[in-house]
Amino acid sequence: MDHLEKLCLHTITTKPWPIETAAKKFRAAGITGISVWREALIDRNPSHVGSLLKEEGLEVVSLVRGGFFPDRDANRRRDAIDQNKRALEEAAALSAPLLVLVCGADPRQSLEDSRKQIHEGIAALLPVASDLGVKLGIEPLHPMYADTRSAINTLKQANDLAEKAGSDQVGVVVDVYHLWWDPDLEKEIQRCAQLGKLFAFHICDWKVPTNDFLNDREIMGRGCIPLSRIRKWVEAAGFNGYKEVEIFSNHYWQTDQDQYLKEIIEAYKHNS
Repeated sequence: MDHLEKLCLHTITTKPWPIETAAKKFRAAGITGISVWREALIDRNPSHVGSLLKEEGLEVVSLVRGGFFPDRDANRRRDAIDQNKRALEEAAALSAPLLVLVCGADPRQSLEDSRKQIHEGIAALLPVASDLGVKLGIEPLHPMYADTRSAINTLKQANDLAEKAGSDQVGVVVDVYHLWWDPDLEKEIQRCAQLGKLFAFHICDWKVPTNDFLNDREIMGRGCIPLSRIRKWVEAAGFNGYKEVEIFSNHYWQTDQDQYLKEIIEAYKHNS
């Protein structure tokens, strides 16, 4: 079996490459999966992009990202629902089975109010998601993002929200960058298995020291995340899907992307 068979890269990882270049480079390197960030679709027809990726021999693993539901302004909440419906339509056009949700938060209100609005937003999307055959993956984010990016900050909160949704269309995304610190992580990953809710697994590493908490992620094996241990927990929970490399890095985006891709693949082979 090809060791890269279950390797997926997010288009944001090699941000300087347009999606057409990324597709060719990924496949030439032996990668079989791609997760598409919506920014990569700007000025492009999602159906045409989906066809191109299929022709290259790449499986579209997910579309990233929807979400950002909370807002004190009811009109802005309705706008967010409309934007997410468009994201679901893009996912379907791409043949992406999953829309990843970065759920959002509004610092002008309590986290509890934001979480309530997130639940309401997901409920509003469910009929469209079901009709289009696209699942919704709730991605909990590190607590440092609880101000504006997400009021869902632990896997327990994500599991609770997915369970409350009451639909097989809604599950969770485990991203090691956001969750490696959580003392309940193994228990909640096991709970994912019981609920049948583990939809995706994102990997990278936590750089020490970190200079930018958004755009200074590290290649696997070069930081402090116990990746192999978390991977074993995920696999023990029955997950056999793609391991998705998602690295935001001002440093790596300024380097030679071909060399960077080679380093990612070598790191994946030795640390995943």
